[in-house]
Amino acid sequence: MPEKPAEHTERSAVRSLLRLWPYVRPVRFRLVSAAVVAILASCLGLAIPLVLKWMVDGPVADRDPGGVWLGALYLLLLGIVEALLFGLRRWLVARPLAGVEASMRAALYRHLQRLPVAFHDRWPSGQLLSRGTTDLMLLRLFLAFPLTFLLVNATTIVVGFLILFAQDWSLGLVLLAPAVPLMIVCSLFETKYAVVARRAQDQVGDLTTVVEESVLGIRIIKGFGRHRSQALAFRELSRRLRATELGKARLLAGIWALITAIPELAIGAALVLGTVQVADGDLSAGTLVAFLSTALALRWPVESIGFLLAISQESATATERYFEVMDVAEELDTKEAVTSAPGTGPATPHSLSPSHSLASAPQPARSGTGDPDPDRDRDRDRGGLAFEGVEFRYPDAAPGSVPVLTRIDLHIRPGETMALVGATGSGKTTLTALVPRLHELTAGRITLDGEDIAAMERPRLRELVSVAFEEPTLFSATVGENVLMGAEGAGEEELRRALAVAQADFVYDLPHGLDTQVGEQGLSLSGGQRQRLALARAVVGKPRFLVLDDPLSALDVHTETLVEAALRRVLEHTTAVVVAHRPSTVMLADRVALLSEGRISAVGTHQELLRGNAEYAWLMSGAELTPAKEGSTR
Repeated sequence: MPEKPAEHTERSAVRSLLRLWPYVRPVRFRLVSAAVVAILASCLGLAIPLVLKWMVDGPVADRDPGGVWLGALYLLLLGIVEALLFGLRRWLVARPLAGVEASMRAALYRHLQRLPVAFHDRWPSGQLLSRGTTDLMLLRLFLAFPLTFLLVNATTIVVGFLILFAQDWSLGLVLLAPAVPLMIVCSLFETKYAVVARRAQDQVGDLTTVVEESVLGIRIIKGFGRHRSQALAFRELSRRLRATELGKARLLAGIWALITAIPELAIGAALVLGTVQVADGDLSAGTLVAFLSTALALRWPVESIGFLLAISQESATATERYFEVMDVAEELDTKEAVTSAPGTGPATPHSLSPSHSLASAPQPARSGTGDPDPDRDRDRDRGGLAFEGVEFRYPDAAPGSVPVLTRIDLHIRPGETMALVGATGSGKTTLTALVPRLHELTAGRITLDGEDIAAMERPRLRELVSVAFEEPTLFSATVGENVLMGAEGAGEEELRRALAVAQADFVYDLPHGLDTQVGEQGLSLSGGQRQRLALARAVVGKPRFLVLDDPLSALDVHTETLVEAALRRVLEHTTAVVVAHRPSTVMLADRVALLSEGRISAVGTHQELLRGNAEYAWLMSGAELTPAKEGSTR
């Protein structure tokens, strides 16, 4: 994930925080009501010095005990009302702000589900997790406290100074003198704190990633005895975060010291000047008491500026981090993908290479002719799965880099099973990932029964196409729930049929049968068991198109034989692409396509390719790939 702290510091914190408005708007009346209540409570606090002035200049000066008790009752009532108003403010904001946090978290999760796979390949999971937890908690706290009290304290300071100037304008000017240096200090603090706050939040994301990876990879860590190296890596990140947090603390301590010291000096100066005026008879003792009490009441609103600015800056960076994810464009869903995604427009007839003609009789290699193939056109009319001039380059690839897949022309007839064979890194898994549109094509198109997948809505496409990946991923749910994820609306009968096809009858022997909790990533099961459940998930919905990425790699020989026998019955009723590395898997297919360096280099039956293609023979049987034979395949 690219980090650009310099870019973030140039942004306005206010502009960043204003992006929260769509989420806050539904609860704006509650927030405004809470702010009004808090302002009333704060202003009531400023009435206390006025009561003290009345008491000192009245009952105390007249030695009237009854008046003193009455003044004390007034003070008590003011304190009780102030406390009740602050309690009401808390009640007004608690529920709606919890709803704002929940809606933002739900929006983030929903958005993550719609982002391209390439995005998830680039971003560490810990960074995304920290944005959905720590950052959103900061935003809720900001909306609940700093946002309100920035307004409340500003209003309190303005009202307080009006009261001060009404009592004695000369002393009011003494207290107002620190305003300019305080604004300069706050501006410098805000600029420096924004950088450190962003760095700390990014480091929290890095630390979360390490913890998550260590927990998920605990078997590897234990198996290789890498506890020490992982602990050292965690400690190093922890030290970096600790140093950053200490830097934040130093900045906050500095601003707090200055914001506290400067007003205290002003209050001290006002006390000396006011005492002199009382001694000269120019000012009553009650007025001086009220003036100083008001000044002291304004200490917290002034001193809290640093604290509120710090939380506001952290919230601004949290908002930026949140919208860094939310601003990423979601996957194009329907025909927009054809017209707006680069290089994904329908391939024109002259752009399709006839050298990969696959609808005709199986061929061990490209024909190399430029004549149109009528058989191929007829097969295309009958439907099936077709790759037409497909090219693919990963979105983050360097400009001008060689595509992962180049000019793929391949047609799989309806009801046919095509095995995809190739050396490691030849692009087999990438090619299969293009069928359900996990990635968008760079050029060309893929059709299902003649319909461009780029023009299909994704839900419909993924109802037609079912996938079993090489690395089976299971979720923290029951066995039945994991399998039924493969088909919405599938019932008990479909579930049991899919388990039978995948030879996954072991589930009935689990402690709670189909209701057994699999656990995180299914690690409580063996690799073969996870793979069989993933295969059951792929076939439970009886898909029209099936993409299997080496689905039998983790099975023992006996289980593999049983699964193959059941899978053959499924493949009779679907159009399938099977990534294969072993001859036993290849035998499931009607034809085989050899993928070499991102291109289809040969197509034919297993026996034809085994006899006529040295590279294929080498992949399947380990035969020596001599230069002469290698040249014959090109």
